[in-house]
Amino acid sequence: MSLTVLTSTHRLRSLCRLRRIQGHMMSSHMEPEILLEKTGRIGVITLNRPKVLNALNLAMIRQIYPQLKKWENDNETDIIIIKGAGGKAFCAGGDIRAVTEAGKVGGSLAQDFFREEYILNNAIGTCRKPYIALINGITMGGGVGLSVHGRFRVATEKTMFAMPETAIGLFPDVGGGYFLPRLRGRLGLFLALTGFRLKGRDVQRAGVATHFVESKKIPDLEEELVALKSPSVDNISRVLDLYQNQSSLDSEKPFVLDKQLSDIDRLFSSSSMEGIMQNLEADGTEFAKKQAEILAKMSPTSLKITYRQLQTGASLSLQDVLVMEYRLSQACMRGCDFYEGVRAVLIDRDQNPRWNPSTLGEVSDESVDQCFSSLGEKDLTF
Repeated sequence: MSLTVLTSTHRLRSLCRLRRIQGHMMSSHMEPEILLEKTGRIGVITLNRPKVLNALNLAMIRQIYPQLKKWENDNETDIIIIKGAGGKAFCAGGDIRAVTEAGKVGGSLAQDFFREEYILNNAIGTCRKPYIALINGITMGGGVGLSVHGRFRVATEKTMFAMPETAIGLFPDVGGGYFLPRLRGRLGLFLALTGFRLKGRDVQRAGVATHFVESKKIPDLEEELVALKSPSVDNISRVLDLYQNQSSLDSEKPFVLDKQLSDIDRLFSSSSMEGIMQNLEADGTEFAKKQAEILAKMSPTSLKITYRQLQTGASLSLQDVLVMEYRLSQACMRGCDFYEGVRAVLIDRDQNPRWNPSTLGEVSDESVDQCFSSLGEKDLTF
């Protein structure tokens, strides 16, 4: 069989899979995927796909964005709250499988999803009304974008935060290039490269969440926010502080990375990704060995892109970071590691991706430069 026929067959299969996914998305609309409610002077957004851990798709983005803008400009709305249904997840990430299938066949979803998601991330970051994300449960990828740029982020003992994108040939997007380098020391770079999972109170200790409140107290917290006569930022802070002070769960436990923070700062300080790997391999400690093993499994291209994304993003505004990340998203759509990573981790689940290039040394500076280059009139604009 000729290569042309093979390619056509592959495209046809991908197109059929994409249609099946879209068909399923249409048929599963019996339950609304987003609940938009007004409680007193509070606008409440509930992500309502608990069976898929509230994974974010384009239809949901297209419902959240206009409502967020409407409430931001509405004199009858003082506060905006976003939360996830089901108790297991706030939002476990974007609907990556649908994006993958679209990318394989050149479908517009591969552009539209990232473009509109990043525009929503920026709207959250610039929202003039107090925005409170109740990140109870799994919060990864797209769920981080829906929460971390808001004024208040409330973690609970059920929160599990991670940016695991380098394991699927992607990079920690949704503004990761903005908030990660602003965490203390090299912690953000460590989280971005390794996909390390932070849980419960540690999400706040790392600086990702602003508050920690026990999950059983969240309904009372919401009621108290609704009852606020003067919902200023200061008054909201006071209520959140009060609930945090009432939540003693795990307060005696040290930060999970407490003993490793100085090692992270030392080992992850280098002028290149190769330098970080050399630091880890030369160190000899168990911690360093483990991180070297983890990074050896990640996409070399993703690691180099992520390293530069955070280096560059440290001095950019959120908007400029999102423009940069949109360029990177489209570079990943043009490449091969993203599709291979999704296959290995999410579809076949053999956890054995075949990265191309397969080593850091084979990822040239020129190829990384191209990922960051302007898309001209296709660039993200706000």
